Amino acid sequence: MVAVETVATFAVAALASLFMAWAIGAGSSGSTPFAPAVGANAISVMRAGFIVGILGFAGAVLQGASVTEAVGTELIVGVELSAIAATVGLLTAAALVAVGVFTGYPIATAFTVTGAVVGVGLALGGAPAWAKYQEIVALWVLTPFVGGGIAYATAKTLRSERVAERLAVPFLAGLVGALVANVQFSVLGPGSAGASIAVATATRLGIPSVSGLPVGRILVTLVLAALVVAALYREMVRDAAAGQRRFLLALGGLVAFSAGGSQVGLAIGPLVPLLGPSTPIPLVVVLVGGGLGLLAGSWTGAPRMIKAIAQDYSSLGPRRSIAALIPSFAIAQAAVAFGIPVSFNEIIVSAIIGSGYAAGGSGVSRQKMLYTVLAWVGSLALALALGYGLFTGIEMLLSA
Repeated sequence: MVAVETVATFAVAALASLFMAWAIGAGSSGSTPFAPAVGANAISVMRAGFIVGILGFAGAVLQGASVTEAVGTELIVGVELSAIAATVGLLTAAALVAVGVFTGYPIATAFTVTGAVVGVGLALGGAPAWAKYQEIVALWVLTPFVGGGIAYATAKTLRSERVAERLAVPFLAGLVGALVANVQFSVLGPGSAGASIAVATATRLGIPSVSGLPVGRILVTLVLAALVVAALYREMVRDAAAGQRRFLLALGGLVAFSAGGSQVGLAIGPLVPLLGPSTPIPLVVVLVGGGLGLLAGSWTGAPRMIKAIAQDYSSLGPRRSIAALIPSFAIAQAAVAFGIPVSFNEIIVSAIIGSGYAAGGSGVSRQKMLYTVLAWVGSLALALALGYGLFTGIEMLLSA
């Protein structure tokens, strides 16, 4: 009987997790990565939704473990989430995100999930994880300034007549290539942390460190960056417009992959405490399930939000779109590396606004910005209150 009850409660929590994954795929990881490319007319809305779903699934499986474990075990101290608590938290957050999807406003998924999980955790009797909250709040507060600032500076550089575009764009691509070389992939190393392309290649080639300096990693990074620069420079010399579009689409793909690695943890993280002797399911299986939920959301619900973000926030061209996606990719990978839940809507919207102001801000809707910020803050507070209140009410009913 105990085994049946355990399986049943886990199944309910898993269904809630899938609903949350669908909502994230439709409203955050599925909509934001290719929104700048759609705004720049580099790809159609429907094709963007299709591609981002596939890449998001790959990112969820290959990079999702870090944020998943953080959401499941590091937001509350002293207790583990029960199946009921996980279900209440996931349904609360998913409902708020779904409201954002159908109203056209990008609710910050990380805000709602974090608030809901903390709410049910406190209702369980857990203590706040203040150290983790400091990391999370620091990233959330810095994201608009760092992402928007980098996007602004990059867009200004690309618009400057003193900088040759055929040189600037390949140089930026080389920086992105260097970042990709140092991104962690679970399949390249032992354990959930994995290893980067640079580290794995240097290890395979047997290049030793010199006085503690990772010479092999540095060499591999420089070679990959140089190859990217050379390839895109050749394309820019041949056809500058086509080179920009290809770089923009490649950036969109990298951001979509990063979105899957970051956002899947928001959907399946609350299930981690339920994995144990009574439910011997490997984490990778749960990651695959969450990735499939993101994929379904991207294919069925993302086009609406892609259109909203691409057209409502700023009139984007290829240069500003490139400027928006570069910091988005970097911030997303930093969040994955440190295991911090982050909202892709906050990342991409901040970068779009920053790149928009580089052109004078004429295409940026201040009213939309204000509503979005209020939605972010309100969703965090509302999710925390609802999570705490709903779980407390259910516990009272069950104990009556």
